[in-house]
Amino acid sequence: MGFLSTLTSLFSSDNNNAPEAAPVEESTEYKGFIITPSPMSEGGQYRLSAAITKQTNGQQQTHTFIRSDVVASRDDCIEMTIRKAKIAIDQMGDSIFS
Repeated sequence: MGFLSTLTSLFSSDNNNAPEAAPVEESTEYKGFIITPSPMSEGGQYRLSAAITKQTNGQQQTHTFIRSDVVASRDDCIEMTIRKAKIAIDQMGDSIFS
């Protein structure tokens, strides 16, 4: 690599090394809450994670839901995340935001 090439590479952006944006998953409405899964890639598996949101008195409240569970399949992770988030909503209701 020549001197000029080295200088050019220092000041140019290389989009090939940019991290890939995680795909946005489809949200699910459940009892007035919105569950948006966001599986976390971890060591070749996926950790259960989601945002649980609800509009209350014109304000949006959000709870980040992260579980210790990991599964091999992204699709299984999304399905399990939604199921566990629904259980949390059933058990805690609006107190999930406190």
